[in-house]
Amino acid sequence: MTKERKRADQDSPWKEILEAYFPQAMQFFFPQTAALINWEIPHEFLDKEFQQIARNAEQGRRYADKLVKVWQHQGGEIWLLIHIEIQAKSEELFPERMFSYNLRIFDRFGKPAISLAILCDADPKWRPNQYNYNYPDTRLNFEFGTVKLLDYQNRWTELEASDNPFATVVMAHLRTQQTRKKPQERKTWKFSLIRRLYEQGLQEKDIRNLYRFIDWVMMLPKALEAEFWQDFKQFEQERTMTYITTGERIGYERGIAEGKQEGEQNLVVRLLQKRVGNLPEEIREKIQTLSLNQLESLGEALLDFTAIEDLFNWLESHQ
Repeated sequence: MTKERKRADQDSPWKEILEAYFPQAMQFFFPQTAALINWEIPHEFLDKEFQQIARNAEQGRRYADKLVKVWQHQGGEIWLLIHIEIQAKSEELFPERMFSYNLRIFDRFGKPAISLAILCDADPKWRPNQYNYNYPDTRLNFEFGTVKLLDYQNRWTELEASDNPFATVVMAHLRTQQTRKKPQERKTWKFSLIRRLYEQGLQEKDIRNLYRFIDWVMMLPKALEAEFWQDFKQFEQERTMTYITTGERIGYERGIAEGKQEGEQNLVVRLLQKRVGNLPEEIREKIQTLSLNQLESLGEALLDFTAIEDLFNWLESHQ
């Protein structure tokens, strides 16, 4: 299995984008539930609590789950279980799994959870939304909310007009599905979707977050990937980016992830100079003494630097 294939199989881009834009996700996919929530009170991801009820045997399957505590307008708390089913095929036991997690949350924490699922599969007929059984003296009907991303393929104009970040997420997902075995067409759509981020006038952070998601899901063959990077590098240069370009940053992250250590110090120095200006010689010498892990940390931290004093402070705290 190639590194590119492994990268596309992971659920991390979905988890990252859901954490970065959780209120927008709720407003986009589940507006009725979102209307119950007072978004002025910060929401809280209950990762530790979810791990207490998740089956170990299920870890590694292709779905992402988030347990989130939010607050109603009336003041009471609500627990939300958001499930993203990333698998490409339907699953017979899925409704039972949704019920099981809801029951475990109530049993373990005494909190009823609103269970919601985002279905990313390509089967238009698979639409699970309930789990039930019925006996003469006992019956159960557990219903949960679902959204089918496939349904948005007939709402493309609506997606293009939306400024909700999850419109971009859905567009990237659909075009990825539609361009299987069509790499040249995927390259064209990948460029178009990322260019749209700039045309929307988004903030630097939002461009990076959405760029990262698109880059992870819209995998390209190695040769086309190289062409894409060249095309996009030229695009960003023509727009005279005033900050470290998204392409540079994503390329840096990819290099770290794939273990490319050669020239890393030079790359970090170049990114720092673009961020805070020319570096004094003594600072360059300090950077040369950093370990690989420290260079990785600095590569993450420098995105938030606004002046060379931020670099001084970082180096002082990491010596």
